[in-house]
Amino acid sequence: MTEMRQNTKKLFIKTYGCQMNVYDSDRMADALAPHGYEPTADIAMADLVLLNTCHIREKASEKVFSELGRLKELQSERRAGGADLMIGVAGCVAQAEGEEIARRAPVVDMVFGPQAYHKLPDMLAKAEAQRHMHPSLKRAVIDTDFPEEDKFDHLPAAKKEVTIRRGLTAFLTVQEGCDKFCSFCVVPYTRGAEVSRPVRQVLAEARGLVEGGVKEITLLGQNVNAYHGVDEAGRTVGLGELAYLLAGIEGLERLRYTTSHPRDMDDALIEAHRDLDILMPYLHLPVQSGSDRILKAMNRRHTGAEYLKVIERIKAARPDMALSGDFIVGFPGETDQDFEDTLKIIADVGYASAYSFKYSTRPGTPGANLGDQVAEEVKSERLWRLQDLVNAQTTAFHASCVGKTLPVLIERPGRMAGQVGGRSPYLQAVHLDGSTDLIGAIHQVEIIGTSTNSLVGRLKVAVAA
Repeated sequence: MTEMRQNTKKLFIKTYGCQMNVYDSDRMADALAPHGYEPTADIAMADLVLLNTCHIREKASEKVFSELGRLKELQSERRAGGADLMIGVAGCVAQAEGEEIARRAPVVDMVFGPQAYHKLPDMLAKAEAQRHMHPSLKRAVIDTDFPEEDKFDHLPAAKKEVTIRRGLTAFLTVQEGCDKFCSFCVVPYTRGAEVSRPVRQVLAEARGLVEGGVKEITLLGQNVNAYHGVDEAGRTVGLGELAYLLAGIEGLERLRYTTSHPRDMDDALIEAHRDLDILMPYLHLPVQSGSDRILKAMNRRHTGAEYLKVIERIKAARPDMALSGDFIVGFPGETDQDFEDTLKIIADVGYASAYSFKYSTRPGTPGANLGDQVAEEVKSERLWRLQDLVNAQTTAFHASCVGKTLPVLIERPGRMAGQVGGRSPYLQAVHLDGSTDLIGAIHQVEIIGTSTNSLVGRLKVAVAA
């Protein structure tokens, strides 16, 4: 890679969307660190701003262009003061609309997709060289290809002190892309086909995180339970077997994964939930709709009954398992009865939490061409009813924890003096009175109450025999 000047510069990354983008942003920072860039939380101090974009939400590209307008003003201010500001757009919006971004926003120096950020130092060097060209010749450096090489082979690991600074929990991408082609989803077009990182690579990164003080790792993938990495013997390893291998890393205390597809919850993964205490009893397993007719139109390739059967198998293996899910209301053609079927499946499962959205078209997806669009006011009313049901279930789940003793990973000082905060096995925020000496370990905490979005705990003190 092209070496750049070693004087320290400031890097600001604004991350939109999913956990995989959070992971990607960290890896971009790692890639630029050897080239003199240090992260800053103050955008006004940045020499380089990267927008790591997400294409899932409605009007995603317009939000990016709006942000670029603000960055253009900041760049003008910096230049008036004798400094400068470089701007890059990364992620899924960049992948889908790279040429359009470069055309509509000449302020942008680089546009690159999720599979190209290992080449960021080279792109940045080219973009700096472009700065010296006549304005009529200057053009953004664009890389939205799906390269043959594995980007993870070219990315430096985070330094130990950086891992420590990032905290006790970490994301680790093990799988990217999706072959499911749900008709509402743009991911197969922006992230590409399903690929899985080799087992050796995943284990090495996990060990590095643990050596840096990480206690909990969340494995990430657009379709993470479709993981099919190859080990050094040439065998294909599924996510269940990978969990057993990760459980053997000394010092790793908790393991999670997201996001999963119901069709890929195989026996080996369910058995891992049965056998491994390190694998947390909280699973995000989207269903999207309870109507078989709508599920077929969405190309989910499972029925509501098949989804419930998967849930039954999981809870048989791990009775304390809690579920979260995703729901889309107002998919084209959704009738009142289809929506009632969705409410019924929510009632049948009993979710600890869920994410729900009104359907919006994504250009380039099959769903964008469907007729029989649902009226916006109908979508809004259905979303309100669905969220009201899920919120009641979440409140009930939190209340069911009162009186129980849960292992809580204490991560940080609390908002109030004399308090600390952490996470339960079910990803609930927990706060309790206690010294900051508790931070960095898992402690037994008696849950004594609930607040709006968290649990209230009390440190369980062992009684001497």
